[in-house]
Amino acid sequence: MTRTLPRTRIAVLGSTNMDLVAYVPRAPGRGETVTGREFRTVPGGKGANQAVAAARAGAEVSMIGAVGSDDFGARLRAALAESGVDTGLLRTVDGPSGTAHIVVDDDGANAIVVVPGANASVTGLTPEDEARIAASDALLLQLELPLDAVAAGAEAARRHGVRTILTPSPVQPLPHDLLALVDLLVPNEHEASALTGVADPRAAVEELLRDVPEVVVTLGAAGSLYAARGARPVAVPARRVRAVDTTAAGDTFTGALAVALGEGRPVPDALAWASAAASLSVRRAGASSSMPYRSEIDAL
Repeated sequence: MTRTLPRTRIAVLGSTNMDLVAYVPRAPGRGETVTGREFRTVPGGKGANQAVAAARAGAEVSMIGAVGSDDFGARLRAALAESGVDTGLLRTVDGPSGTAHIVVDDDGANAIVVVPGANASVTGLTPEDEARIAASDALLLQLELPLDAVAAGAEAARRHGVRTILTPSPVQPLPHDLLALVDLLVPNEHEASALTGVADPRAAVEELLRDVPEVVVTLGAAGSLYAARGARPVAVPARRVRAVDTTAAGDTFTGALAVALGEGRPVPDALAWASAAASLSVRRAGASSSMPYRSEIDAL
């Protein structure tokens, strides 16, 4: 008999941006102009990306954040709803929505400039926000909102015994009292190095474990590295694929990982499943538009 898993309940406190994406043979250097071959507007933002990834991976997801009163705001809200994300706590504020200006080269690598827009208005939680976090199995956080809001979310999750997963991107120095509220930190190798001043991922993990109980460092094509206090590290290789666009790979990984852990999968299995999700996303252009559904992940 097939066992039916309960749906993981995930709250995402984070950014929503419209991604303005230019595809080029190579990224321009300083002061240089290059000719692009394609331009797209794609719903994104690290918070929204993780929400879509988790919803498509099978979770019940609520998005907490803000969009602007412009056309982008309406499109961002609609895109989240189309992927099954509850947008009841996604507020609309006067002014522009957040935007991300992205250049993607022919190797799938990207460079990004984020303009916060409406995201900058989220500086704390409403009682309804906290109630939704309290009713969740996990809270996903990133750093595209003001740090006061991130801290408020982490504090609320700790009060209610909800697992907090933080992606430290865009990377910045983080206070120890915030890190003390994080259950699982998910940096990429560059963010891990920036946070610790240590280049080697394994050594960086050991430094990070001084502040948080669990860490997953994503290593791009090399896979991921998990470590917890008092346990041996676990390395999981990535699937070999030809990358078209890596823009949302990390967010896809984190969203799928939160679902897998919420379902009680062993850590190596959860990491492999999240890696499979990320490998599917990099084969497609765009951020949220590239994210796979659960059936696609399970089929790998």
